[in-house]
Amino acid sequence: MEFNYDIIVVGGGHAGCEAAAAAANLGSKVLLITMDMGRFAQMSCNPAIGGIAKGQIVREIDALGGYTGIITDKSSIQFRMLNRSKGPAMWSPRAQCDRFVFSNEWRNKLESIPNVFFWQDSVTEFIIVDNIIKGVRTANNVEFFASGVVLTTGTFLNGLMHIGSVRSEGGRVSEPASKGLSEQLLSAGFKVGRMKTGTPVRIDERSINFDKLEEQKGDFGDYKFSFLPSPDNGLKKRSCFITYTNPDVHKVLETGLDESPMYNGTIQSIGPRYCPSIETKIVTFAEKDRHQLFLEPEGEATIEYYLNGFSSSLPLETQINALKLVPGLEDVKVFRPGYAIEYDFFEPTQLKHSLETKLISNLFFAGQINGTTGYEEAAAQGLMAGINAHQKINERAEFVLSRDEAYIGVLIDDLVTKGVDEPYRMFTSRAEFRILLRQDDADSRLTPLSFDLGLASQNRIDHLKEKIELRNNLIDFLQTFSVKAILINDWLVSKGTSALKQGVKLIDILMRPQIRIFDLLEIVKPFEDLVNTLPENRREEILESTEIILKYSGYINREKALAEKFKRLENLKISNRFEYSKIKSLSTEARQKLESIQPETIGQASRISGVSPSDINVLLVLMGR
Repeated sequence: MEFNYDIIVVGGGHAGCEAAAAAANLGSKVLLITMDMGRFAQMSCNPAIGGIAKGQIVREIDALGGYTGIITDKSSIQFRMLNRSKGPAMWSPRAQCDRFVFSNEWRNKLESIPNVFFWQDSVTEFIIVDNIIKGVRTANNVEFFASGVVLTTGTFLNGLMHIGSVRSEGGRVSEPASKGLSEQLLSAGFKVGRMKTGTPVRIDERSINFDKLEEQKGDFGDYKFSFLPSPDNGLKKRSCFITYTNPDVHKVLETGLDESPMYNGTIQSIGPRYCPSIETKIVTFAEKDRHQLFLEPEGEATIEYYLNGFSSSLPLETQINALKLVPGLEDVKVFRPGYAIEYDFFEPTQLKHSLETKLISNLFFAGQINGTTGYEEAAAQGLMAGINAHQKINERAEFVLSRDEAYIGVLIDDLVTKGVDEPYRMFTSRAEFRILLRQDDADSRLTPLSFDLGLASQNRIDHLKEKIELRNNLIDFLQTFSVKAILINDWLVSKGTSALKQGVKLIDILMRPQIRIFDLLEIVKPFEDLVNTLPENRREEILESTEIILKYSGYINREKALAEKFKRLENLKISNRFEYSKIKSLSTEARQKLESIQPETIGQASRISGVSPSDINVLLVLMGR
């Protein structure tokens, strides 16, 4: 038995798993401490990965050499590309997963990494010497020592669950809360707050009348999250189903509001605005007479269904009485009611961009304890914390992604610069350069950076180079091959676009909004022959990438120019340069915020709430700019 490691990761959720894998793959000897080795990366809420902006984050994790995308592909039972009504540059992937397979695949992956070791226990205390982390002490009074520690405790820190007036301590149903760490960090000067999240009722499939529901099937095609080739996972594909609440449902829910901890004062903390409980929906949107609900299977073969859109902390009786009035659920039987959970989090402005804490060296935070919500946001933070913990203890430069390089960069910059007053969820609208941060090109943006770091494998970089070469061949063909008007005009008219007066290059046909690149296969045999030489399992990916680069080239180039201007402010370093409290020409709020957050660059300072453009001008003048 060994008690000395390079890095200790506390918590085996989505953040912890990515952190342990990243640090270990970079060469660190990692100890992953978790309460239950049977629940790695547990999907404690909905059994799905991805969605708007979240899908882009998962593809970025994959491009960097993380595993969430690969594990999702191995456990997916339905795949959908969201936002198809918009242009392909705005599409977002989402997969419904078998949550049991997902967790088991994560365990298999972690156990296959030689540098990852495990200990099943609860960490109750940090070992800190002169504000430097040295190790941890567990509930079983075992001490482990390391040069760096990554804390990824999710909702377990002083977790408290609510079902009506019933309260119980825990980080998840049937799992105990984590005690001691919040109190120690509070005494060390950290700002600790409380947040709330929730999860819906789980329903017995045998009690659902599917004839009254709207079926939602997955997409057909060669869609997956990982950029690496992978065979079909062999799992049975399953549909989701849609139903709606109604005024009668709302009346029943209203009768239970007095017993709802959200409305009787029991819960004081703030819940996620963008994933509200059903009781919050009927109060906030009282004018709406119905709300959409999704019945999502929890796995390939299980009879357990997750009722997305019905998160609740109302009493069990109220939840069941309301559900019986939902079309298709008249005879509903449940496995467990929805519940709310309160937990401790740490104000993320206490972190550097590397996710290392400012108060204690070599201690990193990742996941929901930083005020975020969602598996994807947690996994991204875990990956970056694991990388940077390895970098720090080996005296190497921190690895930080900028806002124009990745949604992960936007996520972390928002957290450490702006802080949070509610659970943070990623949206495309949070990114200034979202045309640059597409799901289709995450590998082009990030894999070279990760390869230089030593995380992305040679196989992954070779795979990217092949994709770029094949894509460039298609672009060359489209730019040089000419088509005659007489051979293509009837086809153009059938596609709803105007006929040609003379021959043109094939790219001119593709640039028409009515024409997709796949349409050209119908009419241009030489192009079809070229496409047929592409690897079959990458054909669709390469064609879509080619089309997006060509059709969005104007927008892409414009955003690149804007990003270059943006970087000028990011390159102006101001860390430890000013004593803000003594700069009287700054506004009072700016002095307070700048002193508290200690931004590293003028660019970061400009994004702090309460710091005005005139305050930035004061700093620039003081810098001689």
